[in-house]
Amino acid sequence: MNRVVVIGAGVGGLTTAALLAKAGLDVTLLEAHVYPGGCAGTFYHQGYRFDAGATLAAGFDPSGGMTRLGEALGITWPVEHAEAAMAVHLPGGVTITRWTDPARWRDERLAAFGSAAEPFWRWQEQAADRLWALTDRGVPWPPQGAAEAGKLVGAGLSAAAAAPAHLPTLALDAFRPLASHLRGAPETLRRYIDGQLLISAQVTSERANALYGAAALDMPRRGVAHVRGGMGRIAELLAEAVRRHGGQVLYRQRVTHVSRQTDGPFIVETEKHASFADDTVIFNLPPWDAASLLGEHAPERLRQAQPPQDGWGAFMAYIGLDEAAAPPDAPLHRQVLVAEPFGEGNSVFLSLSLADDPGRAPAGHRALTISTHTQLAPWWRLFEHDREAYEARKQEYTERLLSAAEIALPGLRGAARRIMPGTPVSFQRFTHRSLGWVGGFPQTSLFRAWAPRLAPGLWLVGDSIFPGQSVLAVALGGMRVAGAVMRTASQKTFGFAWPQMRKKSVLRET
Repeated sequence: MNRVVVIGAGVGGLTTAALLAKAGLDVTLLEAHVYPGGCAGTFYHQGYRFDAGATLAAGFDPSGGMTRLGEALGITWPVEHAEAAMAVHLPGGVTITRWTDPARWRDERLAAFGSAAEPFWRWQEQAADRLWALTDRGVPWPPQGAAEAGKLVGAGLSAAAAAPAHLPTLALDAFRPLASHLRGAPETLRRYIDGQLLISAQVTSERANALYGAAALDMPRRGVAHVRGGMGRIAELLAEAVRRHGGQVLYRQRVTHVSRQTDGPFIVETEKHASFADDTVIFNLPPWDAASLLGEHAPERLRQAQPPQDGWGAFMAYIGLDEAAAPPDAPLHRQVLVAEPFGEGNSVFLSLSLADDPGRAPAGHRALTISTHTQLAPWWRLFEHDREAYEARKQEYTERLLSAAEIALPGLRGAARRIMPGTPVSFQRFTHRSLGWVGGFPQTSLFRAWAPRLAPGLWLVGDSIFPGQSVLAVALGGMRVAGAVMRTASQKTFGFAWPQMRKKSVLRET
């Protein structure tokens, strides 16, 4: 009997756990925190429910990944489709609204960038359509084993037969930066693209892989939606699905060690001295955090894993806002680009709660999350060696975020009723990700993603595997891992109709 333990209740781990539980496996999901979601959770503070990190939900179009996941698990997502994915405020005062309706977006971009930019958008949409088609079919990247390699080759041949004229460009795009498609483009377009890529691919056009960048820019076409109750509601519904299909979700169970008996099951131990014996362990963690739990049992490649030098943390401001400061009928998501280089307060992303969502804020108020990219090391140096300077830096960054945000929401400071900053130190405390690293690998190459199978019985899910960051991406990754685990268990392929087989995990309190 295949017993599975999933470590970490982020969306990737929850997706994997829910699908495996529905397939009939004995699934136990362990989460260190008191609620699910991880970086895509929603927390309560002084009457407000703030989205902790991820605030943009996509994949809710009729054939989208989140729609299909909901159908597979019997979940009705509490979402409202957004007419405007976001408004982007460029340096110099230009504001561009990223409409989800194709015709409206075409008119907007023609007015903003002119007809000279249209070849770029035609390439972007065509490349994104082909990459998303492969991703939605569960094509494994990077492939592991002959079966996955064969599936990848077959998918490539099918794509080539369907659009042979595009094959040379796609092949080149797999190895060149997106900036190669912006040569001679208007500077306004380049700045807009750089800002969008920073939040969706963690890197700007000069370094972003062209294929990944094309898909990342396509998120508004993938069904952007606002989630009632906050982004964490997605995680809550997935956790309910795990339980509804016979699995366990256990909170306040921080895993401290994973070992393996000789020719026996894996033993997963927690801080509360609980012990679980399982045949399969799935880490919803960055690779190096999985390695630290495995210790000497970690595969060699995993032992060598380190956080990327070009990786990011996030500085956040969680604000309880008087509703009068939020313009009616305006986009709930806004990006403000103050100056280059973007990041560290020069690029901020704002997300407001729905006006008629009473679960997010007291009457007459809204919950607002603001974020900017920040380097990890300076925060940790100050936190460990100069706590006073650390607190001063928090105040400085809060002021920088407020100044940038007031470009989009004039009068924000006067309307703020609660302001709570968050640093990479905060993210490590609440998500247990080393150094508070968030956002996944900067997508400079298609080869940066980890393959999910670490070793027999050991798997990785989350933003370290393809297709990377975002709620939609980690959910798609979770679908892939669930299918691979089932194939390994010699069941039917991924179709949600596997035979029922369940035997409860061993739980021992000592």
